[in-house]
Amino acid sequence: MNKGNNVVSGNDLTVWINNEIWDDTKLAEYKLTGEFEDVTFLGDPRTYKKYLGFGGEGTLTLNKMHSRGASILAEAFKTGVFPDIKIVVKIANKSTGKAERAILTGVVFSEFGSSTEAKAVATEELPFTFSDYEMLELL
Repeated sequence: MNKGNNVVSGNDLTVWINNEIWDDTKLAEYKLTGEFEDVTFLGDPRTYKKYLGFGGEGTLTLNKMHSRGASILAEAFKTGVFPDIKIVVKIANKSTGKAERAILTGVVFSEFGSSTEAKAVATEELPFTFSDYEMLELL
């Protein structure tokens, strides 16, 4: 068996925003980062860590086909009222039939705009944070 076939590819990624597939997605990344406090004790030279919680952040980069960021954020930035947003990210492996699927909730997009240059495809980058997640499938 070719082990290379077991490696997932971005070509098999699907992104849903509030149950709508965003087929203009070029790049999707998210990560969770643990928050820890240093703990020390008199007479002990070691530093320990106390887990305090986590934070989630990510970025969607889109091929510019729609005004995705503006449609979500233009009014929200003016009024301070932000919509509830849920992101589902699924990357599948056609060779094995397995997938990794995560639901990110409490999503807040923090900026919008676009990037355009001569003889290049225009893109839109949407950085975000999220407050909760659920792993529905694992590879």
